[in-house]
This record gives sequence, C-alpha cells and structure tokens, in this order.
Amino acid sequence: MKSLSECVLYTFVDTAYLHERDPQELARELCEGGSDLIQLRAKTSTPEEIRRMAESILPITRAANVGLVINDHPAVAHDVSAEFCHLGQEDFFDGGATLRRSTLPRSHAPTLPPLGLSSHAPAQAERAIAAGAAYIAVGPVYATGTKPSAKPVTLEYVRWAAENVKIPWFAIGGINLQNVDQVLEAGAKRICVVSAILNSPNIAKACQQFKERLLSAR
Repeated sequence: MKSLSECVLYTFVDTAYLHERDPQELARELCEGGSDLIQLRAKTSTPEEIRRMAESILPITRAANVGLVINDHPAVAHDVSAEFCHLGQEDFFDGGATLRRSTLPRSHAPTLPPLGLSSHAPAQAERAIAAGAAYIAVGPVYATGTKPSAKPVTLEYVRWAAENVKIPWFAIGGINLQNVDQVLEAGAKRICVVSAILNSPNIAKACQQFKERLLSAR
C-alpha cells in the first residue's frame, strides 16, 4: 500500500451503515472512489465474523493498493495481516501509557500491526504519540450519529493538531461536503468520512468528491 503520509481519505466499511449491502461490494466501491485507507468497523459482530469479513475484503483492498484497518480487534488484525489496527483511548491505555496486550496471545505481541488511536483532546494526542501510535484520529469535529454521545471537539482542536502534531492525523466526526472546506481551512490535510459516504446513493462518486476537495486543498 501507499505510505501513510500519502493517505488523505480514510473511509469505512461500517456494518451499522451496510443497509443490506455486501461488505465486499462496498469495499470495492470505496476503492474505486479513491479511498486511501478503509477501516472495517463491526461493533455488534463477533471476532470470528469480523475475521471472515476482513478476509473477504483484503483481496479487494490489496489489489487497489489500499490499506485495511481493523477496528477494536488487534488479534484479528494480526491474524489476517491487516495493515493497521485502530483502538480507542480507553482500549489502548491501562493506567497511563501501557498497551493492553492481554487480549493477544503472548506470541502475537511482537508482530502487532501498526496502531491508530482516537483522540479527543491535546493531552490524549500527546499521550498517543508518546506511546508510538502510527497515526491519530482527531475528533469528533462535529456532532455525529456514528457516536451520538461524544462531545464535538470543534475546529479548535483541529487547529491545535495542525500546529502541534507531526505524525499523520485524520480529522473525523460529522464531516460532510458542506463543512469539509472549513475543516481543511483549519489545517486538516487528512479526513475520515463515515456517514456522508456510506449514506450516499453513489459511494464511489461521494469518495471522489471528498478526494478532489482534499487534493485541491493541498
């Protein structure tokens, strides 16, 4: 896959937004539209179900030179050789900056895939960077139905990240074609988009529209 520094559009195969569509077909459309990274997020699925979905999606993402990210399940990410695993702060840290490897067999720990971490405030971003995260997510920028209980961090946190975060970071949360220019003007160069793409009648076209905005801003 392309290097993480080259990745600007991060999209999702989120089972909450499948709307009876096949995960493989959805992944194919995301790749066709220009996604650079695709996260498999399946909050209500078992690890074995997620593993099967990941195995079905990987040939599609690999053929398109797109990285696959597994949400929440490091062992699954390891077993299918996904490019990344993404975890929330509460899942990653245990009493400071200690990675919770207890969910992995001991033999897996040395080959844990590179990790992305969520962050909702500067202190969390700094802690994630110090712990060796490959990238961080900055958000939710706006209110989002994907995580309705999460308080928006607003564009102020995006501006802080633009000035202070040196590793790749992605703005996330409620980003759509109506507000993406504001996010880019605040300093974001990479974004995650969930519902604004997955609820679109044309997945590939929606991806292309976001990708065009990102590339023109660069």
